[in-house]
Amino acid sequence: MKAKWIMGLAIAASAAVSLYFIIRLNLEFAILSMLIMFTLTNASRAVMYKNQGLARESKWMLWMSMFFAVASIGTLIYIWML
Repeated sequence: MKAKWIMGLAIAASAAVSLYFIIRLNLEFAILSMLIMFTLTNASRAVMYKNQGLARESKWMLWMSMFFAVASIGTLIYIWML
């Protein structure tokens, strides 16, 4: 239960940070924080689906989470290169 709360707070924090950067018109960091939010939400869905016994959906969400994690790292490298 505690892990679920921590994941929920991390998702809410990344959404708030994303909104902050959108308002400030810093779109590179807004995209980075949205990608992090997508990574966290898909990871939590993968765990939820696995606990429900939906192995195929869990695997799909896990791969989506890994895709967004790689995209987050790529975006971070792009921002550092600027």
